[in-house]
Amino acid sequence: MLDKLRTRLAHADALPLLALLGLFCGLVTGGVIVLFRIFIDSVQMGFLPGGDVENYEGLSAFWRFTLPALGGLFIGLLFQLAGGAPVGVVHVLERLAYFQGHLPLRNMLLQFVGGAMSIISGHSVGREGPSVHLGAASGSLLGQGLQLPNNSIRTLVACGTAAAIAASFNTPIAGVIFAMEVILMEYTIAGFAPVILAAVSATAVSRAAFGAAPAFIVPPMDMASLLELPYMLVMGIVIGTLAALFIGQLQRITLFGARFPIWQRMTLAGSFVGLCGVFVPAVMGIGYDTVNQAMLGELGLSFLLLVLAVKVLATTVGLGLGLPGGLIGPTLFIGACAGGALGIVAEYLFPGQVASPGFYAMLGMGAMMSATLQAPLAALMALLELTYNPHIILPGMLAVVLSDIIASHVFGRDSVFLVLLRARGLDYRSTPLAQALRRIGVASVMNTSLTTAPRILGRQAAQDLLIGEPLHVLVMEEGRPVSLLLAADLARHLAAHPDAEEVDLLEIPAQRDDIRPIDMQATLQQALDEMDEHGVDALYVTSGENIVGTLSRQGVEAHYR
Repeated sequence: MLDKLRTRLAHADALPLLALLGLFCGLVTGGVIVLFRIFIDSVQMGFLPGGDVENYEGLSAFWRFTLPALGGLFIGLLFQLAGGAPVGVVHVLERLAYFQGHLPLRNMLLQFVGGAMSIISGHSVGREGPSVHLGAASGSLLGQGLQLPNNSIRTLVACGTAAAIAASFNTPIAGVIFAMEVILMEYTIAGFAPVILAAVSATAVSRAAFGAAPAFIVPPMDMASLLELPYMLVMGIVIGTLAALFIGQLQRITLFGARFPIWQRMTLAGSFVGLCGVFVPAVMGIGYDTVNQAMLGELGLSFLLLVLAVKVLATTVGLGLGLPGGLIGPTLFIGACAGGALGIVAEYLFPGQVASPGFYAMLGMGAMMSATLQAPLAALMALLELTYNPHIILPGMLAVVLSDIIASHVFGRDSVFLVLLRARGLDYRSTPLAQALRRIGVASVMNTSLTTAPRILGRQAAQDLLIGEPLHVLVMEEGRPVSLLLAADLARHLAAHPDAEEVDLLEIPAQRDDIRPIDMQATLQQALDEMDEHGVDALYVTSGENIVGTLSRQGVEAHYR
């Protein structure tokens, strides 16, 4: 049954089976994320004043410096002992690009501990980066455990990602779009259904544990009039520029930090964040309390500008030097401060004619997230689900698209995750052809009409090979396949040489292809890459120790054409 399941899942249209797997993946991921959040919250409530998980401001100046510094040292030593195992969203993209979505359990466990300690220590990071890794790894390990084809494992990685975002922030729609827009970088019907079910089931698990309240509690707000739209264009330009500067700064610090041992750069990162926390405590931790105050219009212009500048520094230095946290949370914080400041300026320039600064803080969150991730739709949906304010949609669409255009086309910035991936000397191919080939496993295309034979065999043995009317003969030499020929060519040779007592399959007139192995879990993209790399036009497909089929270049090309 499992073999039939795997073969069925190799097809691009195995929607019912993928939907069931997506549903189960969401339940598993939801449980992992709930455990992750409970662990962090319980530790924070144990030592922060008043049991408030955001109250790093309540710590003394000594502890605001010492806690992040010691946390950076601990995390650095942990990662140094682990051999520098990569974690986070960039690691997920790397495994999708180069390992077909196979994520290791070891890195997942390291992300759980490292991400939790980074947040608990008050570093300027978010929890969505670790959550995405934990969710993607949950889906990947589920697929690996069932030995599913790689095209299905890629879908389960997307399911885990969507489930993680949905469970972390109570944002199921944003989770789905983030998975498709940022992680897979493609939209397909077959991909959407399982990813949606994963987000739904994970959100149900999260709401059972934490309730259904949105992340930010703010009153309903709307534009004062359509005349504000030109000013919102200005806001999109400003925040798009800020996002480009943020990405560039993060890239430079990442390249600079690569020359130092892991424990040194993480200790340095923790010490720098601690120094920032001494003078501006609001930059410590996830900072959603400050974001909520900005959306309520409770913060002044000078404070917003100060916190904005220090938060950019603390985040780029901390994450650039390798702290295992997320950057979406900090981008929401930075965007809220920038938007709130622009809202105060608008109120000063046009008194009584514009929306409250809190409304601009909301728009700033979405605009900054969009420009940083190059994911406008995910940012817009996150904004809607985080605030439960439908009035944000129209101006939000304007702000997120314009900021995205400014960052990407005026300043030439790609998504921050792709920038960080390239800083590691890697890249992510996402052409239409590559996307199409990744969705299909070789098991759905391979030809199973074959037989194996040694290079030299007698006439009777050669005739016996043809009884089952195979399409191909796989020629074996020294216990391994060396060539593939058409069985029809062997039959023609036997008919043309009725007196031949022995046949050399590598010498008879025939169409022969050099051949390489490919695992049955592989996708057509992997198969085509293998052919190109080794200059062959055919592969033999293996399942464990068994040879189960063959795949030709013509077969791959015929399939996608």
